[in-house]
Amino acid sequence: MIPSVTISRPATTRPPAMADVAALAGVSHQTVSRVLNGHRSVRPATREKVLEAIAELGYRRNSAARALVTARSTTVGVVTTGSPLFGPSSTLIAVEEAAREQGWYVSVATLRRYDAETMHKALEHFMDQAVEGIVVIAPHTDVADAVESFQAPVPVVIIAARDLKPDVPTIPLAVDQRAGARLAVEHLIGLGHQRILHVAGPPDWLDAVEREESWRAVLTEHGLPVLGPVVAGWTADRGYMVGLDLAQRVKAGSGPTAVFAANDQLALGLLRAFWECGVSVPDDVSVVGFDDVDGSGHFIPPLTTVRQPFVDLGRRSVALLLAAVDGGTPGAELIAPELVVRRSAAAPRR
Repeated sequence: MIPSVTISRPATTRPPAMADVAALAGVSHQTVSRVLNGHRSVRPATREKVLEAIAELGYRRNSAARALVTARSTTVGVVTTGSPLFGPSSTLIAVEEAAREQGWYVSVATLRRYDAETMHKALEHFMDQAVEGIVVIAPHTDVADAVESFQAPVPVVIIAARDLKPDVPTIPLAVDQRAGARLAVEHLIGLGHQRILHVAGPPDWLDAVEREESWRAVLTEHGLPVLGPVVAGWTADRGYMVGLDLAQRVKAGSGPTAVFAANDQLALGLLRAFWECGVSVPDDVSVVGFDDVDGSGHFIPPLTTVRQPFVDLGRRSVALLLAAVDGGTPGAELIAPELVVRRSAAAPRR
């Protein structure tokens, strides 16, 4: 006779639930919920007991179960172009941090193509996730156009320097690019410069268009000649190539006395080219950038530039979106930039 063998199975374990926290802390389920949701009605001593129980048990809130009960996903979708440029990447980080601080989750869709079909697929992807709102970081004209053509059933904040069509239910938010360019150009004019060249960004980027148009408008207002612009792009490599040509013109006395670069990377390339060609900044030519990227104060010379408040931009976008989710009707907003004066711009000597 073959003896029977009993196989013991390990007891199944489950993750701690809210009821376990309540039992350990000696409070009600509702009290634990209030602590988790940050209600101020809970006494400090009770809150401390609940937090200690949470830590001891290793309790983690089940967001999926919570969504089923409340019919809310507390999730924000963020569309970004995937650009490594300082502005879009800094804005994305600020949006994620601000949403997380408010207890919201963030789902990110990165676009490599900017056509309407790609954008619509990204937005449909968010609809499948039941996001409650969407932030679109859209410095590119095609991205903004695609957002306008998509009738999203949830609030949408679009971070873009443009006026949207009045019938599009979207909340526009941007740093005031025109005001920033005006700060840069009027600073140079105030120093005495009359020949101010603009090295522009790509013509299909909204920020670049706004900066160029503002540069042109300020020169016209002051009765000064409009030199260029030289359309370069965004990279230091392109700024360097433009700078090699400008350096020869400056040395020959036919070039500008000042250059307003559409971003700090272009300015960095210009500074390198001018240095290699023996053109002194700011003695022979002044340079002003845009963005105030990390390290721009350590360029040689330290760069005068326009600072964009990207942290404020990201936080404000989340605040507007959550206000709209709660039934509010926030309007379009512009955030003011500021001029950071360093040593790359001075009065002209010729």
